Amino acid sequence: MSHYKPYPAYKDSGVEWLGQVPEGWSVVPLKWLFDCLDGQRVPLNSEQRSDIKGNIPYWGSGGVVDYIEKYIFDEPLILLGEDGAPFFERDRPVAYDIDGKSWVNNHIHVLKPLSNYPMKWFVHVLNCVEYRLYIDGSTRDKLTQDSMKGIVVVLPTCLDEAVTIVAHLDRETARIDGLVSRKTRFIELLREKRQALITHAVTKGLNPDTPMKDSGVEWLGDVPEGWELTYIKRVISSISQGWSPECEARPADDDEWAVLKVGCVNGEKFRSTENKALPKSLSPKPELGLKKGDVLVSRANTRELVGGCAVIPQDFPQLMICDKLYRLIANKKALPEFLAALISVYGRREIEVEANGASASMVNIAQSVILNLQVALPLRDEQTLILDFLDRETTRIDTLISKTERSIELLKERRSALITAAVTGQIDLRETR
Repeated sequence: MSHYKPYPAYKDSGVEWLGQVPEGWSVVPLKWLFDCLDGQRVPLNSEQRSDIKGNIPYWGSGGVVDYIEKYIFDEPLILLGEDGAPFFERDRPVAYDIDGKSWVNNHIHVLKPLSNYPMKWFVHVLNCVEYRLYIDGSTRDKLTQDSMKGIVVVLPTCLDEAVTIVAHLDRETARIDGLVSRKTRFIELLREKRQALITHAVTKGLNPDTPMKDSGVEWLGDVPEGWELTYIKRVISSISQGWSPECEARPADDDEWAVLKVGCVNGEKFRSTENKALPKSLSPKPELGLKKGDVLVSRANTRELVGGCAVIPQDFPQLMICDKLYRLIANKKALPEFLAALISVYGRREIEVEANGASASMVNIAQSVILNLQVALPLRDEQTLILDFLDRETTRIDTLISKTERSIELLKERRSALITAAVTGQIDLRETR
């Protein structure tokens, strides 16, 4: 932001997180700028909401939770998170401006403006506040009504100045958001390309001129002539699942026993840090410890993640599998990495059909579904060639994804820094039209 200039003169705001503000700007507590309408809020549980579905937003601390047919408010308002809002995540909002019909629950404050300053001005300011100075609550971050009313915000010298700053921020944040959206879509396409690459290599091989045969499986079609049509249960020596005792709510230290969380295989890569420490009062089960080459498959997870699998790269004797994970051990027919690739490709289709659960958010996959996956299997030498090819190509794609993700992070940081600098008077935007 080096091309922006500061204001000619500053004064001490008297507020720790604001520091110096432009001379002429006002420093005002929130209670002087808004009426609090929290007393009109009414929480509805999911069952109550299901009986009145509609198109009117039902708001909670993290934004719109649902849509119903009834409303409480029908006017311009500012909503500010009360408890459970992402107060300490700079790239996620805790304040929103709304206009029109809405229903608001008891987890977000409702503020009616008493001035004609742009609503967006207050949204930007409230999303920049240093909430550590105002938050109360040992287990759940909570911005009480009294603390909320004491939040101090700044107002430019005149209304026109605030309008000019908001207009500039609208233009710049729209440009940044557009870049983030395009880069996010690019990452989605790269991930689709990555999966398509794996699927083709694992089901068709690397040689486009190899003779093919009918697999007998409708969705799979032809497979290389020399590949064996078989089932997962015939390429493994065992399948087992683990243990889920009451663990401590922290990862284990290096010298402690731990139980893995199901998310340790999300994204098809093993993350040993996704674990919970086993309490000293419980005896470990060494037979559940991990060995190099074990293939872990999540059996209970969200629909998008159930069936995720990864290969253990080294021995982890003090990391035990939980009961939401299957452990498969490949026999001599399959390399562990190829077994994992088979499950990720062939399993995804079957899992989408067979996975079941009490709710859409958590589903389960039975051992029988994994064991009876029908697959086409090349000889081990060809498996090695395919895995070497996939390692090279997916590494290239993963590197590009990582670079793009980092560029998105930098854009979001720039967006946040620009807004903070603008609404606290660190930069002078009066001449930007």
